Amino acid sequence: MAYLDDLFSVAGKTALVTGAATGIGRMAASGLVMGGANVLIASRKGADCARVAEELNALGGGRAEGFAGDVSTEGGVLALAAEVGQRTDRLHILINNAGVSWGAEYEDFPYAAWAKVLGVNVTGLFHLTRELTPLLEKAASDDDPARIINLGSVMGTQPLADGAYSYTASKAAVHHLTRTLANELAARRITVNAFAPGPFQSRMTAFATASDEQARTVGGRVPIGRIGRPDDIAGATLYLCSRAGSYVTGAILPLDGGQSVQHGMRLFKD
Repeated sequence: MAYLDDLFSVAGKTALVTGAATGIGRMAASGLVMGGANVLIASRKGADCARVAEELNALGGGRAEGFAGDVSTEGGVLALAAEVGQRTDRLHILINNAGVSWGAEYEDFPYAAWAKVLGVNVTGLFHLTRELTPLLEKAASDDDPARIINLGSVMGTQPLADGAYSYTASKAAVHHLTRTLANELAARRITVNAFAPGPFQSRMTAFATASDEQARTVGGRVPIGRIGRPDDIAGATLYLCSRAGSYVTGAILPLDGGQSVQHGMRLFKD
């Protein structure tokens, strides 16, 4: 057990998780806190982040701090980076989880909604990462690189929109940007990977997964037969952020129960 504890340990590391008051961000933050990390959680709703931090601190292990942070504007990105710099002089882990979506029919999809989604999901992600790179470099070493995890989506790997045209395009961009940055930041001892989740219960998917019955219905369309659980995110986070994942960079990790390899084509079998 000592070997496993050491291999997957994040104890003493400092992390920032954006958009961590709910959903996948909270799942990742919970895993890090219970793994012994000190976790900064930020979203536009600072009061929610402060409340969630208190709840995470009750779990034991590491510590959480919650505060407001907005990646939808240049000023917001700069303010968030400055706030992080005031709270820590080095950053071992950055999880770019903050994101928004928009759904509309093809004929009615608004121009402003496209710009908003790409602005948060891609532009804000890139510029926050750039602003925090010096703190990541300070924490990095040859044996233990700093880690960046970007939130992509199974919708960024499959030609599927369901009316969320800007969202699916933004997540494909996140995947490509992840590979690009993995190549560029490797020399700085920073790994860059992305999660490509399928359906999980979150504020963004509440319209389809809020109730247990809805979750079962959606899960029935997933090859493995269920939607994602908090431990699925926590486990993947601990893997990529610990010594176990120190040699992994440029990966788009599917956390989707098999949806990324699911298709309806049949050639010879009934």
